[in-house]
Amino acid sequence: MTIRPLALAIFLFASSACAATPNGPAYGAFGLDLDARAPMTRPGDDFWTHANGAWAQRTTIGASIEAAGVSVQMHETANANVRRIIEDMAAGRADAPGGAQIGALYASWMDEAGIETRSAVVLQPYLARIDAAAGSADLHALFAAAGHASPLALGIETHPDDPKRHILVIAQGSLPLARENYLEEGARYAATRHAYRAHIARMLALAGISDAEGKADAVLELETAMAQAQWSVVQSRDLASMNDLQCRCSLDAAYPGYDWAHLLAGYRLAPDVQVVVNHNTAVAALGRLVAATPLQVWKDYLSYRFIDAHAAYLPRAFADAQFDFYGRTLGGRQAQQARWQRGVQLVNTLLGEAVGRIYVERHFTSAARRQIDEMVADLRAAFRQRIATSSWMDAATRRAALAKLDAMKAAIGGPDRHPDYGALHLDRDDLLGNVIRAEAFAAAADAERLQRAVDPAKWVTTPQTMNAFYDQHANTVVFPAAVLQPPFFDPQADAAVNYGAIGALIGHEMGHAFDDQGRRFGPDGAIVDWWTPAAGRAFERRAAALSAQFARYEVLPGARVDAALTLGENIADLSGVEAAYAAYGRYQARHGKAPKLAGLSGEQRFFLAFAQGRRAKLTEAAQRQLLLIDTHAPSLFRVNGTLRNVDTWYRAFGVRPGAALYLPPEQRVRIW
Repeated sequence: MTIRPLALAIFLFASSACAATPNGPAYGAFGLDLDARAPMTRPGDDFWTHANGAWAQRTTIGASIEAAGVSVQMHETANANVRRIIEDMAAGRADAPGGAQIGALYASWMDEAGIETRSAVVLQPYLARIDAAAGSADLHALFAAAGHASPLALGIETHPDDPKRHILVIAQGSLPLARENYLEEGARYAATRHAYRAHIARMLALAGISDAEGKADAVLELETAMAQAQWSVVQSRDLASMNDLQCRCSLDAAYPGYDWAHLLAGYRLAPDVQVVVNHNTAVAALGRLVAATPLQVWKDYLSYRFIDAHAAYLPRAFADAQFDFYGRTLGGRQAQQARWQRGVQLVNTLLGEAVGRIYVERHFTSAARRQIDEMVADLRAAFRQRIATSSWMDAATRRAALAKLDAMKAAIGGPDRHPDYGALHLDRDDLLGNVIRAEAFAAAADAERLQRAVDPAKWVTTPQTMNAFYDQHANTVVFPAAVLQPPFFDPQADAAVNYGAIGALIGHEMGHAFDDQGRRFGPDGAIVDWWTPAAGRAFERRAAALSAQFARYEVLPGARVDAALTLGENIADLSGVEAAYAAYGRYQARHGKAPKLAGLSGEQRFFLAFAQGRRAKLTEAAQRQLLLIDTHAPSLFRVNGTLRNVDTWYRAFGVRPGAALYLPPEQRVRIW
């Protein structure tokens, strides 16, 4: 399954025009921020600036964050709601399932004085276990232990050939830096490596580990070798190469270098059970690296990664050091977020499902659900019409595409079933221990899922997550409660605004079912080729044309959009806004033609809402990091690069030849 985070790169928005009333929309008179526009910029020359130029001029990025925009504001709203929930639990003001654990975890986080008093001594049991490792068995037991780093990532996902079953997935592990930062030449990358090496040494020294400088050199050398073995983000999008089905019994021979018995001990795998190996050549190369690297280097690596991963739960010197590198150097931020904000993130990460149960009860109404259900139905009908009338698909492929669309499910707001946290013991005065126990609890629950059939009703995100995504294996679009708030969705806003904002997002996620990766999954979520060769070639020609457009867009001097990395999101943006526009037409057919508001037609309001839902300002440092790893193009090109292919946008704003964004009709990409 692929979850594409909204994070910094999607749908960023901030506005001073928010003035919610009990009976009116949260933004302006009907849901748009009219003061955000720069009317002197012609729509056809730069629609992003036409819709957002005044906002961009007046908006600054806060010292403790890396961006300003929709994601920032909506995260702040969701976090404020979560803060009230967890403070109620911590103070004993409310009773709810999981409330005791929520309260204890948050109280242990907010106990700054106690954390300083207990000092770095709390690290010692964990570092002592690493130091005591005497051979391969001990090393692999550490790789498998909660809270510790590993060259491999292990997890439970849906079986690629049978969506009703789970399967263990083995893949390359994560590294603290983007792969390019280890491997690319140039002054900027070299400066990042120099700063990172100093960060490693600083972390080791804070923990009282001897020869921190020498060990930092060894750790960086090891991580660089790991990066050399790993696949790039673009390579990892190749599903045909990713899913290598293996028998558990064949792993020792196929991937030597690992102690598989100790690495997989927590999963209770029968010898003949299947597993999936992603990044198979990388997994093999990393196995050779495991065998060739001295044990002491692995121990130094594990010590550093443990300290670094848990620095936020240690005395302030550790947290400050972590922020100095990841926040200031890599992200361009100048100050830490408030402690309560970081505490909310922690509780959401470790106990998010317990918090989410309360969040939905407090912040998502049945009336809002009904309105979203109506929009989903309109989007589904719009996609059906567009697929049914597609000029480039043959009849067999069209039937298969419609079958997949008909089988697609929508999960809205939050789940109906929730995990039981009763067995998880957390203390109000043991923050690091709480984190490790919660991580172990989650890992055990994940491993236990391997023994059960897939639960189609299970959510893999929380209701308070400001995100939306398409689950390929379940053929389901997911819209958590937190994303269903202004400016994306406002029950009091003009329908044109809602269809241009949340409607385009709904269409975007549905579009992922038919992007360059989603098109490889069938109606039940199994990987299957439902395309005729001719239709497949026709799709690929259109996708290549869209890639060629985005490859020309320069984000920063010398840095262009990675068209291969962002292809899926660019397809989803284009198909999503076109389907949402058609869905808005269906709405008007039921309710009547929309009148002009503030001199704007319904069609114009639709596209302005789309553009205002994708406005962003990022620090240069954050933008450069995202260009390496984010599957979304920067917001400027998600607006301009998308809409210049949309015929109805040209008509709505009278865009003519000579405009900077104008494309002749024959050059506009039309996929879905």
